[in-house]
Amino acid sequence: MAETICRALRDGAFEGEHAPALTIKDTIDTPLGSLVFNYILTQLASNILAGKSQARGVVLVALSRPPSFYAEVLKNKGFDVTSSSKWLRVLDCYSDPLGWKNKLMESGTVRNPYEEAVLKTSLCKNLKELDKVLSSIVELGKEIVEEEKGRFAVAIDSVSEVLRHSSLPSVARILSHLRSHDQVSCIFCLLHVDLHEVKVAATLEYLSTMHADVEPIIPRTNKQRSTSEDLPMVEQCFKRGKFHREELYVEGPGIKFVEVSSEDGIIAQSLVPKVQFNLELSEKERLDRAKVVLPFEHQGTGKPIQIYDGRKCLNESETEKQASVDKPQTTEDSGRGEIIYFRDSDDEMPDSDEDPDDDLDI
Repeated sequence: MAETICRALRDGAFEGEHAPALTIKDTIDTPLGSLVFNYILTQLASNILAGKSQARGVVLVALSRPPSFYAEVLKNKGFDVTSSSKWLRVLDCYSDPLGWKNKLMESGTVRNPYEEAVLKTSLCKNLKELDKVLSSIVELGKEIVEEEKGRFAVAIDSVSEVLRHSSLPSVARILSHLRSHDQVSCIFCLLHVDLHEVKVAATLEYLSTMHADVEPIIPRTNKQRSTSEDLPMVEQCFKRGKFHREELYVEGPGIKFVEVSSEDGIIAQSLVPKVQFNLELSEKERLDRAKVVLPFEHQGTGKPIQIYDGRKCLNESETEKQASVDKPQTTEDSGRGEIIYFRDSDDEMPDSDEDPDDDLDI
């Protein structure tokens, strides 16, 4: 699943279509969404440097982590941070999202509240003005491609932080504009689902072409606060999780994806609560079901199957007449009667008491 997502983001947008968008969702039960975000970011960066990606660079919107954090992430993956200015721009919405530090610096209260960034960074001083944020993203992207036909990717490390300062319609409008921009190759972002209403996740899923859920391997049945006895399980949720049909494990500063084997699938199936009925039939039940005769089903006794249409064939009529002549009438048969009906023509409709489905060989 992770490889498929990275491949789709690498291939980017087709001509005349909107850019593909990925929404990564996690919860407090398995807070591993940021690690998945970093994994996809580094994979996309590798494809860009290898010339395999449609995007020529990445615009990273840092909301939940400072730019220095992502510099360490790239260093740990073996990237040359000093030359990252050729393909990476960071819009720093973490250091001063509302411009308070800038006002303190202008008043002379503090000298320089901002840390020196190793990555090429542009500072966002008012996260509430999303139109300016959109313009900043596009300008940083154009700095990377340096040509009109080039494309760039957009990575937003926390849409939840944006929703703290702006409304859902405004955020949805900005994401829609980015997807429809001619120079945007792909978009991927992270959302902490349990911080928002259900409609927030539904809106982002609607705007996205892909969504990836990070879930606990063993879901918790109760919503109570964790006790000391639950700490081993809580620690497991911080170190491993389920990513659709894959499992992810925390290994050092990164994560590793492993496909679920058949044995693990059996174990996971055993964790499902028992129900009061069986979803599969046993061999005896299959045989018993095969012996059941359905209504209007021909028995197949060896005799030729004839469909009654209100008439008798010529051979049958002559045979019955000859039998009535040859067979003397006994006293036992004198008390019986027989109604013989002959159809006047083929245009005559069948009687209402006939079975309309009698001609179907079920």
